[in-house]
Amino acid sequence: MAAPRPQLPPAQGLIGLFTRHATLANIVLVLLICAGAVTIPRMRAQFFPDTISDQIEVSVQWDGAGAEDVDRAIVQVLEPSLLTIDGVAEVEASAREGGASIDVEFEPGWDMGQALDDVENAVQSAGDLPEAAEDPDIQRSVWRDTVTDIVISGPLGAEQLGRLADEMIVRLYAQGVTRTTLSGMAAPQTLIEVPTTEMMAHDVTLSQIVAVVGAAVDGAPAGDVADGAARVRTGEERRDPRDIAGLIIRANPDGSLLTVGDVATVTIEGPTRSRAYFVDGDPAMVINVSRTAEGDAIAMHRAVKDIVAQMQPTLPAGTHIDLIRSRSEQISARLDLLVGNGLMGLGLVLVLLFLFLNARTAFWVAMGIPTSMLAALAIMYLFGMTLNMISLFALILTLGIVVDDAIVVGEHADFRARTLGELPIVAAERGARRMASPVVASTLTTVIAFAGLTMIGGRMGSLIKDIPLTVIMVLAASLIECFLILPNHMAHALAHTGERKWYDAPSRAMNRGLDAVRRKVMRPLTKGVIMLRYPVIALAVLALVSQVVLLVSGQVQWRFFNAPERSSVSGSFAMVNGAERADTQEMLMALEQTVAQVGAQYQAEYGTNPVDYVVGQLGGASGRALASADSKDADLLGSISIELIDADLRPYSSFDFVARLQEAAPQLPLVEELSFRGYRSGPGGDGIAVQFSGAETRVLKQAAEDLKTALAAFPEVSALEDNLAYDKQELILDLTPQGRALGFDTQTLGSELRARLNGTEAATYPDGVRSAAIRVELPDAEKRADFTERMQLRSPDGIWVPLSDIVSIRSEEGFSTILRENGVRQVEVTGDLSEDNPERANDITTALETEILPAIAQELGVAYFMSGQAEDERDFLNDALLGLGMCLVGIYVVLAWIFASWSRPVVVMSVIPFGLVGAIWGHYVWDIPMSMFSIVGMIGMSGIIINDAIVLISTADEYALKRGWRPAIVDAVADRLRPVLLTTLTTVLGLAPLLYERSSEAQFLKPTVVTLVYGLGFGMVIVLLLVPAVLAVQQDFTRYLQSLRFALRMPRLRGVMHGVSAVVALGFGLSFGAALWTGQGLALAWGVSVLVLVVVTVAAAMIAPRVIRMNQAPRR
Repeated sequence: MAAPRPQLPPAQGLIGLFTRHATLANIVLVLLICAGAVTIPRMRAQFFPDTISDQIEVSVQWDGAGAEDVDRAIVQVLEPSLLTIDGVAEVEASAREGGASIDVEFEPGWDMGQALDDVENAVQSAGDLPEAAEDPDIQRSVWRDTVTDIVISGPLGAEQLGRLADEMIVRLYAQGVTRTTLSGMAAPQTLIEVPTTEMMAHDVTLSQIVAVVGAAVDGAPAGDVADGAARVRTGEERRDPRDIAGLIIRANPDGSLLTVGDVATVTIEGPTRSRAYFVDGDPAMVINVSRTAEGDAIAMHRAVKDIVAQMQPTLPAGTHIDLIRSRSEQISARLDLLVGNGLMGLGLVLVLLFLFLNARTAFWVAMGIPTSMLAALAIMYLFGMTLNMISLFALILTLGIVVDDAIVVGEHADFRARTLGELPIVAAERGARRMASPVVASTLTTVIAFAGLTMIGGRMGSLIKDIPLTVIMVLAASLIECFLILPNHMAHALAHTGERKWYDAPSRAMNRGLDAVRRKVMRPLTKGVIMLRYPVIALAVLALVSQVVLLVSGQVQWRFFNAPERSSVSGSFAMVNGAERADTQEMLMALEQTVAQVGAQYQAEYGTNPVDYVVGQLGGASGRALASADSKDADLLGSISIELIDADLRPYSSFDFVARLQEAAPQLPLVEELSFRGYRSGPGGDGIAVQFSGAETRVLKQAAEDLKTALAAFPEVSALEDNLAYDKQELILDLTPQGRALGFDTQTLGSELRARLNGTEAATYPDGVRSAAIRVELPDAEKRADFTERMQLRSPDGIWVPLSDIVSIRSEEGFSTILRENGVRQVEVTGDLSEDNPERANDITTALETEILPAIAQELGVAYFMSGQAEDERDFLNDALLGLGMCLVGIYVVLAWIFASWSRPVVVMSVIPFGLVGAIWGHYVWDIPMSMFSIVGMIGMSGIIINDAIVLISTADEYALKRGWRPAIVDAVADRLRPVLLTTLTTVLGLAPLLYERSSEAQFLKPTVVTLVYGLGFGMVIVLLLVPAVLAVQQDFTRYLQSLRFALRMPRLRGVMHGVSAVVALGFGLSFGAALWTGQGLALAWGVSVLVLVVVTVAAAMIAPRVIRMNQAPRR
């Protein structure tokens, strides 16, 4: 007769339901996997998360006005009202010749619809603006990110290249790529030049010609006839130069007609009149393709490549279409790099699981990894997150963390089945329920730790926000997998534990060895640690202090953000006033030759020419514009854009290339300013950025010049610029009494001079995909500096008089642009600081802060502020400190709730600072500087490192209910050795491939990897050795307090205890009082105080049993 089957206890709660209902658990599993599989192809991929600031731009045009006038009459009128708007984070204003621009930045998450209304109301309620100024234009800024630049070049004319560019844009638009900007092809423009002599001879004015041309260029619809059979139109379109020259201005008294051609010259300006591009000497057109925050860079780049492939065979001989500054290929390559490292880490984690657990258990524990990852990806997609370097790194980071919960639950279920002999389904269910409290606690502490990173704001907060969000989503999914899916599968796995399979041989051998280690090593070692608990704690503190010394002494460097470099370099230059366009082109050709020479030098040294592509530009800057560009004619500006080979293919940085290019740059006499610049990915300010304020503009300019001179002595510093450039000579005209008597007034005079000097747009009309314009103005020869001597004006009475007779003239030298930040006039000096040598970069920064800037401030009486990357660093560290504080408070609250104790959380959290030992040592071993990503790793580590301590202490608490504290601690360490090893090693091995990654694009992540790998590795040792010692010390304190209470109740010991307490208090007071009074020796005071406290505690712990026995003895 068969033995009766054991009676199963009834299922309890949600865990019991899912453990015994196989279909339900598998339905959840399939849903999580399918959700992730469906969303992955739909997720956008990019290099970094988008860092978008919410801004509204207010712009006001005032033709002909200088920067000082614009600042006084527009900026200073609007700025006070804008600064009072709720939610405004910063207001930056720029006054320049001809208008002002004010950027109003709002706090993250602010309602931008309401913000736009608030800005419009503030502008309307501000004071009156100049009558000649246009109405303010208020727009919400649209964020864009470059996808690629399309360069069309060849031995063709500008018109032919323009047609090819137009065709490319049309094809791109058809494929949904709509954010394009064409450069190198100016809109068609017809120029009507009217000499003053002709105006005087025929008694006509510019305004009369403008009115005639404007009326005649476009025919105007006049409506339909009554029966609708015909449409009436007045005039005809006259846009050809000959037609325009034939336009009639008036009929003369003799019957003849005065035409535009009689008084003016009509010409059409070429499409490259302002800006022109060149590639290898051939003309070129550049189409910039960009995306908004919703755009997919990889999909857009794929569409561009397909269109280029279609057009290339149809091009004329010698014409090429090239894609430069393409981020898509870089994005794909770097994401593939991280995916490869992640898969390698996953493989190492799986190997580890199969070594420590039987194959079935290991398989179902490992299933938690893809399940949680896919579920998290589905959640990320719903929240609009993207796949990027940061979010992918966060997924790799969770490879080992996500399996920790499953390891603890699975290992405990295995322990109950093997050791306690429970039925598989009972062991799985009870194991999950028993570990629910510590697992939820450890998950919550990890979530809280990473949630602390969300306290970091600004651009750096936007950069790293995907780390906490991704980790939290993965951990949330892992809890579902751990308690709703895993127990059911563990029950099936445990049902086969009695079967000896060949593939379980490695785990059996590993566990036999681990059992021997527990018996022969860990138990005696733990007993010794408990016995020598105070020396053990002292050694741990000594190790921590020794590592802090490495950081303080500079043996471990600090570098805030080592952003990956881009393979792009640019050089911009400006010629002196009086130079010609030909001079600018000569400088451009000299620069191209210099680039070729420097590339040849690198090829001779390293075997490879780093220069991949070069684009020259006339009429503008590449990258950041020069400060003097606002006051320069376009013909005096030029630049060169250089694409280098990938950073992984060369043993030097792009900034090293910039430094050598700067040394070899040609020094032509007509060059006024030349600046080279390298670029990095991601947010962040300039390597060097200093703002001066607190003085009048000329003093601020002098401070900027002094700073640039001082920094130019360091070859590691390049691209030194300030944003306050001198303007053209400003002529101030005042009406004379004679001018007033002739009927002139200031407003009419200003309007006439603006029309003559700047020209007037008479009409615009569509011309293909562009908008053509017709302008009426004086010839260039009459607009030179001596125009005041030769210009004639027509009075209201029709009398022509020299300008010099009706105005008095004085001149001033002003500035082309005046900048304000939050209402304060300031000037900023910026530059690139090469960080190839972190120690040297740190020395330069230290010299800047302690020597150069204080000397300038003292000499000129200006205030200075380190902006740019220094400002980002300050904000980041302040926010990180706040986040760490909130994180520790949150962890303590969770632990106090879980352990129902005020003191237990202190024991658990005591391991957190000792994670620094491994983190700092890891940076020292790998010879890499600590950075903001080290801080990110440390904050995250604070939640991870205590997970093992939670499991260990909760087990010790459970054992202590049935045995003494010392045996409970020893048994807990021995029994929890395997899960502690597994949870730590899975996290370490998951990140290990990234530790050895040599790609330059992944180096900025290495500080986080080193922090976690070495911090958690050393943290495992801390948990196994220091936690038992701290638990024992906590029992000492408990006994000390208990003996103190008893002693205070005994009359014969009360006086002694009061005396000892007074001595201890006096020692504390004297040591700290002296330290605070003198300002020195605070560390010594701490040491003395701790030493006194330890001695008293040890003594009290030794006499506590005797005191307790005395108190409990029966009185006679």
